[in-house]
Amino acid sequence: MSTLDTVIVEINDHFWSYLLIPLVAVAGLYFTLRSRALQVRLLPEMLRVVGERPRPGADGTKPVSAFGAFSISAAARIGTGNIAGVASAITVGGPGAVFWMWVMAIVGGASAFVEATLAQLYKVRDRSGDGKGTYRGGPAYYMQRGLGKRWVGVLFAVVITVTFGLVFTAVQSNTIASVTAGSLGTGGDDGPAWFAPAVGVVLAVLLGLSVFGGVRRIASVTQVLVPVMALIYLVLALVVVALNATELPRVFADIVGGAFGLREVVGGGIGVAIQQGVRRGMFSNEAGLGSAPNAAAAAETSHPVKQGLVQALGVFFDTLVVCSATAFLVLSADPDLSGRQGADLTQSALQDTLGAWAGHLLTLVVFLVAFTSMIGNYYYGESNIEFITHSRPVMTGYRALVLVATFLGALGSVSVVWNLADVTMGVMALVNLLSILPLSVIAFRLLDDYQEQRRAGLDPVFTRDRLPDLTGVECWEPAPSGAPGRAGEPADAEAR
Repeated sequence: MSTLDTVIVEINDHFWSYLLIPLVAVAGLYFTLRSRALQVRLLPEMLRVVGERPRPGADGTKPVSAFGAFSISAAARIGTGNIAGVASAITVGGPGAVFWMWVMAIVGGASAFVEATLAQLYKVRDRSGDGKGTYRGGPAYYMQRGLGKRWVGVLFAVVITVTFGLVFTAVQSNTIASVTAGSLGTGGDDGPAWFAPAVGVVLAVLLGLSVFGGVRRIASVTQVLVPVMALIYLVLALVVVALNATELPRVFADIVGGAFGLREVVGGGIGVAIQQGVRRGMFSNEAGLGSAPNAAAAAETSHPVKQGLVQALGVFFDTLVVCSATAFLVLSADPDLSGRQGADLTQSALQDTLGAWAGHLLTLVVFLVAFTSMIGNYYYGESNIEFITHSRPVMTGYRALVLVATFLGALGSVSVVWNLADVTMGVMALVNLLSILPLSVIAFRLLDDYQEQRRAGLDPVFTRDRLPDLTGVECWEPAPSGAPGRAGEPADAEAR
């Protein structure tokens, strides 16, 4: 098994280092230049749009709001990687990795905008569940409808369903079981045999209650959990940083010096810092990977660009806020980087500054982080299963497999599975990036339409007749003459 693991790691390192990371960087830079750095200049507009409330449907139902879609994508973006992964990047790549993580987030915001805008444009109505007209969409849908290549969409749907819906769910379940055992002192060979299975059963039951409620239930759960999760962790980090405020000049100097310092250049450490920072930022915020667009497509909004802006904001929130919180927490506490890594390093920084109780509180934070990621991961798989087939038995079988993966993930190590997931996630990113590069011209045409309406003092509304040459667009039809507008159709004065 160790030999297989070594081979997978070797393949994975070359795949990401020499193909995926350069491709993500080049694509992000192209999107940034083409859009005149929209992720920076339109930041105030992002904050305005994320708070918009959609109109109720004609049947009185409440559609998924922009904030609801933001929460679903944040639930999957924000995972244990924000706590353990950032600490590991610092351990391997030094403080300079943090700087390149920031660079990746800023550049990646443009990629997130493009893929989310396309997901909104090519979304489809979903009446297979409760019949109340929610939406489905994502890369598989714009690959079929925008590129005209259904086989590419099916390939992507299978890869993301396995990677997020099953493998990553098992990894998050395993993380919850591990930190809980460590916090309660029941880990290791001396721990009771029933503990891990019990955690697995509890997690499977909780996840089952969430996922069998449908997309609106998922949105409502994540809308509550994600802000609580982020607030608890950010408060902990700010307290530690405040208590170590005199260390901040040193922290900034270490971050910048580690990114550009002469010692790092001579020793080859700058390459490691760039690789760790870019890779950690890419894994954390998922910009360009094709996962978040599945949540973006579920939102009810009056213009596709609005959800593109929301998802670009999500990249900033994940990396520039949550990942930075971990970086400053670890570096300001100045723990021994040589003896610890991952979540253990973050936990050590908290305990050294605040006391042992902080380690228990971090366990709660990790639970919220991992559980919300499990919810978001499930939704991504569900959306892509719907792309392949509308069979209810297949969907029920998928849900059962998710719960089984949740239970099994709590039972033991998933090293080989994690490394295999890196490969499948890399394939997912490759397929998505090669698809959005040619389709990005459509996203930028939509951006031009959006900005033209904003300059006219309007709340932008998109309908298919504004770009009549587009094909494969199912939604966004004009409202009947004389009918009041709804979100996604011509807005009336009240909506504006």
